[in-house]
Amino acid sequence: MIEIRNLNKTYHLKTGDVKAVQDVSIRIGDGVIYGVIGYSGAGKSTLVRCLNLLEIPDSGSVTLEGTGEITLKGGKPYLDGKVMTPRQQNSMRRGIGMIFQHFNLLDRCTVFENIAYPLRHTGRSRKEITQRVRELLALVSLEDKIDVYPSQLSGGQKQRVAIARALAAEPRVLLSDEATSALDPEATESILVLLQDLNRKLGITIVLITHEMAVIRSIADRVAVMEDGRVVEEGPVYEIFAEPKAEITRKFVSSSLLGKLDRLIAEDSDLVKVQPGEKLVRLMFRKDCVGEHLLTTAARRYGFDLNIILANSEYLRGNPIGGMAGIMSGDRENIEKGIQFLRQNHVSTEVIRDGDADGAACAEPVSVS
Repeated sequence: MIEIRNLNKTYHLKTGDVKAVQDVSIRIGDGVIYGVIGYSGAGKSTLVRCLNLLEIPDSGSVTLEGTGEITLKGGKPYLDGKVMTPRQQNSMRRGIGMIFQHFNLLDRCTVFENIAYPLRHTGRSRKEITQRVRELLALVSLEDKIDVYPSQLSGGQKQRVAIARALAAEPRVLLSDEATSALDPEATESILVLLQDLNRKLGITIVLITHEMAVIRSIADRVAVMEDGRVVEEGPVYEIFAEPKAEITRKFVSSSLLGKLDRLIAEDSDLVKVQPGEKLVRLMFRKDCVGEHLLTTAARRYGFDLNIILANSEYLRGNPIGGMAGIMSGDRENIEKGIQFLRQNHVSTEVIRDGDADGAACAEPVSVS
């Protein structure tokens, strides 16, 4: 279990102070895959580096199973009321593996030597280290690459080596800081499958830092959404997708399910332009309304038309979720009644453009539920 309470980290730069992490409190259960998502500068990478004290927070506390509660005061970590020694910090870090966006492999060392490196000073014999390296290579399906150099590997293979190295000391927690950002889609998919497999086989807790909602959607159990150093929304992945509350979360979810919509709006495409008597809407369908004839029922009952521009549906953590964007046209009062009907039946409905409002062609979203 990992518990973060009221964590703060500020960088004091020549250009001014940057509050990278502001009063963050989250709880991460044992054996889960926990996602932290945000755009560049949101503070997510700083947060994950504070977990293993690669960055020392200014204040707050971090509780880790096997270590206890670490409190931060004046930029120093305290354990049991005393400032942590370098030995205590290193002992704590051995229980936390970390993988990075750019692999951080030693170019002049073979795959074997890269994975063996963190085991050199653990008191293990050469035979024990060799056995452990071979076990890890089997775990990441790279047994035949034991004697090759990083330059001979693909990006996905390099990340597998980095994962094996991070697991060498048998950590309880694995931190993944944008581990798939430098990979192509096929390699990304294989790494995500591997992480999910490791989570299942080893019961290891994985904290996944990313700016891609597709990564969160693929394997995470829970997610925290960060903006300007703060957690603005947190919860089970399905609930966050189905009912995003913060504006930034709605952007992430929309780009994941209806990725082209924001681009069409930004380009002011004819597809998303509205006239008087029309509304451009974004609809999100969760598990308790996917499969129902709600749109047909609403259109017939309230006499409006719906021109569908984009639509998508998929399964997320075993439950269906869907998204749709379209232009509703007809009598204004009937459209409003139709929108209320959809909301009452658990369809999250956002009016993006209103043809009856001034400046409708470039209007911001005017209502969300």
